Amino acid sequence: MQKREPEAFMREEYEKLVAADLDWKLRTLQGPTGPRAIVDGKKSIVLCSNNYLNLSAHPKVREAGKKAMDTHGAGSGSVRPIAGNMDLHEELERRIAKFKHRQAALYYMSGFAGNAGLIPQLAGEGDALFTDELNHGSIIDGVRLTKATRFIYKHNDVADLERALKEADPKFKKLLVISDGVFSMDGDIAPVGDIANVAEEWGAMVYIDDAHGEGVLGDGGRGVASHFHVEDKIQVELGTFSKALGVVGGYVAGSNDLRNYALNKSRTWLLSGTPTPSTTASCIAAIDVLETEPQHVKNLWENTNYFKKELKSMGFDIGRSETPITPVMTGDPTTAKKLSQRLFELGVFRGSARS
Repeated sequence: MQKREPEAFMREEYEKLVAADLDWKLRTLQGPTGPRAIVDGKKSIVLCSNNYLNLSAHPKVREAGKKAMDTHGAGSGSVRPIAGNMDLHEELERRIAKFKHRQAALYYMSGFAGNAGLIPQLAGEGDALFTDELNHGSIIDGVRLTKATRFIYKHNDVADLERALKEADPKFKKLLVISDGVFSMDGDIAPVGDIANVAEEWGAMVYIDDAHGEGVLGDGGRGVASHFHVEDKIQVELGTFSKALGVVGGYVAGSNDLRNYALNKSRTWLLSGTPTPSTTASCIAAIDVLETEPQHVKNLWENTNYFKKELKSMGFDIGRSETPITPVMTGDPTTAKKLSQRLFELGVFRGSARS
């Protein structure tokens, strides 16, 4: 009998990626992230960070984290349902709810954990789930964990969504529509206002992942629901502190019913280690900065508009981007990687997307 090699498949798959030049080669920041950073020992302009407002380096955000370390320790000691629920966590959730104009919020270890843990609890067997074909991988994984019947509608195509809702309406108990607010690869914005209005007609719940809309769109950076003035029609807003707010951790915001339900049903929240006091305090401070220093969002858009204009003037195709996420279309992943490498040689650090 031939002896099995339990790990051989991993090496074989990796070698295929290397042969196709599609493997990730990690670069290392030596110091804080920011507009400029030391990357692999080289001074670089950073164009691939999600730290849109540079809040990770903001003095108030940094000092809040240091202070919480002194007052609350390095860790929280347990999962929150047992012995890890601190006053800082509850204060952050109150601040999120206030900032997002919601009744309540629940803070997760990450936005990915929010999607993976909550989506399967909102739609199950006998329900229908409607998801944009270009939704983020964390939404895709959350959807795969459900027993709901899935309808994948064309990207940002509200007419196709309405067709699917009409088809599904008489056959299912609950209807759940899920979309990114801002799509992380192309930088385009979902027609959240139209999605909300169509969903309302069919009695469907709307779930928006606004990871790339917070700190960017809406009143004071409150996100895509604020941008379209439909906060009262979106039942679930998922967000993250790891993008514009410059820290880490995810959350869901909505009604008191949503918080109570997620708190009791979402296993990625129930069974995950509690976010550290330092991280939590820094998140509170990041909200403070957004609420009191509007110049950061203003500067972001001034820089974004200038950057897009200059790229276009040089003949680059930036696709359908409407936000600071600005792709440069190269046609294939290999060309993208070569462009990324050459830019790094010139002192510009940017990512290249794989197909």
